[in-house]
Amino acid sequence: MVLEHQKDHDSQWAAIGSISGKIGCTAETLRRWVRQAERDQGMRAGPTTSDLERLKQLERENRELRQANEILRKASAYFAQAELDRRTK
Repeated sequence: MVLEHQKDHDSQWAAIGSISGKIGCTAETLRRWVRQAERDQGMRAGPTTSDLERLKQLERENRELRQANEILRKASAYFAQAELDRRTK
């Protein structure tokens, strides 16, 4: 909406200020949405929405793998100790 009506205003910020009041959000919130839309359309450098979603997914997967490795490490230590205890009896 801002990108479409920008030509009707003196600047993009003026368009953002005008439209933000009409849709009921702050100008800063709308400015962030506009910047993200510009990145998604290739008009501005930076990570796109799909890049950010993929990054979040990879971080979640990394966290889950670290937790699984920690569980396996603890289980291995537990069973190794149990094997040592069994041999001494």
